[in-house]
Amino acid sequence: MRSAKPMVHRIPITKARINLGAVAKRAHLEGEYFILEKDGIPIAGIMSADELEDYLELRDPKVKKQIAESRKDYKAGRVREVTDFVAELRAERVGGKGPRKARKSA
Repeated sequence: MRSAKPMVHRIPITKARINLGAVAKRAHLEGEYFILEKDGIPIAGIMSADELEDYLELRDPKVKKQIAESRKDYKAGRVREVTDFVAELRAERVGGKGPRKARKSA
């Protein structure tokens, strides 16, 4: 289970090398971050692969554009309740209906 506030550890790269399996396990399972230092200078970091993939995806200009468009829709009130959306998805899956237009939420 990941904690609400992730732990950030600064460790020498030599210590990380010796304990790489444990460091990787903690990053993956506990969501901890590790800053690797050489002679006290930070040179690299370790985080879970899932989080790294999310970070890299967010750097994609196409994804940034989609997020910006979604934010505009939200601010303009072009939203709907999640329960309505889920019900529509279930109805489509069961009844084979096409997608409906988004409705404004009150």
